[in-house]
Amino acid sequence: MPELPEVESLARFLADHLAGRAVERVYPVAVHALKTYDPPVTALEGGACEGVTRYGKFLDCQVGGLHLVLHLARAGWVRWSDKLPAVPPRPGKGPLALRVRLAGVDGAGFDVTEAGSQKHLAVYVVRDPREVPGVARLGPDPLSADFTPAAFRALLEGERRQIKGVLRDQSVLAGIGNAYSDEILHAARMSPFKLAAKLSEEEVERLYAVIGATLQEAVERSQGLALKDLKAEKKSGLRVHGRKGEPCPVCGDTIREVSFSDSALQYCPTCQTGGKPLADRRLSRLLK
Repeated sequence: MPELPEVESLARFLADHLAGRAVERVYPVAVHALKTYDPPVTALEGGACEGVTRYGKFLDCQVGGLHLVLHLARAGWVRWSDKLPAVPPRPGKGPLALRVRLAGVDGAGFDVTEAGSQKHLAVYVVRDPREVPGVARLGPDPLSADFTPAAFRALLEGERRQIKGVLRDQSVLAGIGNAYSDEILHAARMSPFKLAAKLSEEEVERLYAVIGATLQEAVERSQGLALKDLKAEKKSGLRVHGRKGEPCPVCGDTIREVSFSDSALQYCPTCQTGGKPLADRRLSRLLK
């Protein structure tokens, strides 16, 4: 799933490539991805691209006073083309969900795609990005100036959930998902099952510092890369997430996994849990 660093890189790339360009045609190939109908996606046609920004994991392309807001979900992506096919796309079973062709003789533009059978990609055309429910409920952005140690401390006060779930909650912090929450907790040497309300002052300060450093480093690693290379860069930069069975790059212990119904987390016992493996709840249910 694209998270804050990848969406930030997408936003920067598109901002450079769309600046001042007008939208010629919009092709909504996968109608199920459209979450709004007024204004229609065709209202973007003829409008000039005024900028591209990010709200958490939402991508916002500002076109002619409207906002094309995308949430890429687990398997969505944006693919840039210097020359799109001349033939309009047809709805089908392929990954293409939306095509945006820019005005001009070069035929440039971008496709929004979604792989796999679970279709959760969301496309909105709104007058204000806060009309998108997911944007309206977002918590502070971890890379914003407003995200201070005091603000983070206040977010955790009275929070009785495990810290892994708190970091992934978009209404608490915007943009952190499963992968980077694993990376952040590993760098902070903290168990994903630790209750947020029981963090010491020193642990809160350490976690705050690691959140900013981990996300900023990921953004910087992606600078200047083509969109097609961002996914591979993310995977290569992860130290524990998705690396079950591999040695921890810090201590050499074997990276372990805890599976859930629709996801899994990875961690290092030596670095994060005092050498004690966490119970894999799904496995425990199978053994009963």
